[in-house]
Amino acid sequence: MEKSGLWGWQCKSSVIAKENCVLQCLSPPCYELVYESDPLEEGEKDFTRSQEYKYCMHSPKNNRRMDVVDKFFQTDSQKMIAAMH
Repeated sequence: MEKSGLWGWQCKSSVIAKENCVLQCLSPPCYELVYESDPLEEGEKDFTRSQEYKYCMHSPKNNRRMDVVDKFFQTDSQKMIAAMH
């Protein structure tokens, strides 16, 4: 991806590629923590990682450590999913 903020070819190649680029553009540190090692793939819906990313985005910068994010979701993700059903 181009660091200039412009949409490069790889960000336009598919819908999911564009989504990965948007996530990275919005918060490079959160993208790195949640998605960089395993980017979203075509057709993939990952509710847990989506929530982890949102949590990271809204956390103070000092709390953007994956162990903090993981600890939060290990205890609350099942409650959140159950509440949605």
